[in-house]
Amino acid sequence: MLDKLLSLDVQLLVYLNGLGSESYDSLWLFITKQTNWIPLFLILLYVIYKKIGGKQILYVLLFIALLIFITDQCTNLFKHGVQRLRPCNNPDVYSMIRVVKKTKSFSFFSGHAANSMAAAVFIYHLIKPYFKYTFLLFLWPLIFAYSRIYLGLHYPLDILSGYLFGMLTGWLVFRIYQFTQIKYFPL
Repeated sequence: MLDKLLSLDVQLLVYLNGLGSESYDSLWLFITKQTNWIPLFLILLYVIYKKIGGKQILYVLLFIALLIFITDQCTNLFKHGVQRLRPCNNPDVYSMIRVVKKTKSFSFFSGHAANSMAAAVFIYHLIKPYFKYTFLLFLWPLIFAYSRIYLGLHYPLDILSGYLFGMLTGWLVFRIYQFTQIKYFPL
């Protein structure tokens, strides 16, 4: 069963990665770099500031930092525990895909997917009472994590697992935020 799932994972990687072309490689290299998303983060910070006020913004930033710390550290624990080779480093897969970028760390599960989804879930719950189209925020982790498949750095199951972990962590940290915000930092 596991072998079949991993085989399907490789097949899906080969298909999705194969959709790329050299003319778009620089775009996806730009998308995968976290610092290039700073304008989005600043816009979200501004929106949060305008909706919940200046007194609460540091409290929110503290929880977002805690959230990223948790997802990042858990991702590293899983990567070193599972030690799944990245597609770009796996000799069985390397020749079947377009490798645009290489890195030496392990693959399971995607920190890009986990961190971006966790932050998106947290921010979604925070600002959804104020905006009708808050769900569009989830385009960010979808595009961000797909870049990892495009570049040959992650398998689809790495992304999906990162998403699931990120969703759970984002929701849980948001609930803790709500509880402590009501108790210790009321509006």
